[in-house]
Amino acid sequence: MSLREAPIGCVPIVWNNADLVDLAPEAGYAGILDTLARLGYAGTQVGRGFPEGAALAAELGRRRLRLAELYSTLPAGPAGLADDAGAIAHRDLGRLVDAGGEVLVVAVDGSRERDAVCGRVNGIDGAPRWPPAAFDRLAALLDGLARAAPDDVRIAFHPHTASWVEAPDEVDALASRLAGTGAGLCLDVGHYLVGGGDPVEGIHRHATLIRHVHAKDVDPAVLARLRAGELDGFAGAIRARLFTELGNGALDLGGILAALEAIGYAGWLMVEQDSSWLTPAEAAAAGGRVLRYAIRELDR
Repeated sequence: MSLREAPIGCVPIVWNNADLVDLAPEAGYAGILDTLARLGYAGTQVGRGFPEGAALAAELGRRRLRLAELYSTLPAGPAGLADDAGAIAHRDLGRLVDAGGEVLVVAVDGSRERDAVCGRVNGIDGAPRWPPAAFDRLAALLDGLARAAPDDVRIAFHPHTASWVEAPDEVDALASRLAGTGAGLCLDVGHYLVGGGDPVEGIHRHATLIRHVHAKDVDPAVLARLRAGELDGFAGAIRARLFTELGNGALDLGGILAALEAIGYAGWLMVEQDSSWLTPAEAAAAGGRVLRYAIRELDR
């Protein structure tokens, strides 16, 4: 397979942000799935208010959609994962499998300490960071999930703004511990950019570990305000529409796709946008069109 055959999905967060529920009108899952199918997407993530298990699989099947992923956020603090993180992760793996899903995307909670320095972790002396043992424990949990997962299910960790794994060197710290395990990375190119990284370089750097990709663009003006401390942390940045439609921000989309092509990636490409000045359907339509066009441009 090549990147041109990679399935393109859409994360429904632009309709139903689980943390900032006022960002878009309340939308039922049926309307969201109908729209994604109409827009030509191949799959989706489990969204807020979606059914579970066989009921979700049936709803997707009726629309010829696949369950690309389930997103599992694990509780964590300055010392590392909380005691119940493993139970939550394995519960969510079961939810994914029961619904016929393909990728368990794992992330860790943010915190007030990290929110205060998000987008500029490497630019602040004394920024709160995890100790090495916390990365050891996270890697062990991800390895255990990979061992427990069916052969057709992948485990991918998602570095995230305002969480304990955000900056490129923190991604490196985890990645070095994942080599040789069955787990890998979900590279969200938008979050990687916000965290101070170059997503194109990150793709080449972590080529053997990339299992899943979130395609997300970043408004450079809002990012500059976040890094200047002018916004109320990550939530304030989302309200200011930090993440914008693909092709409308600082992301080198063509470079990212070329890098993915170079490493032989053919997994999911998930269009994602946490909030938009457009309606959710308009944002999802724009992202899909731009991504498909950019893939076609690889042949020029």
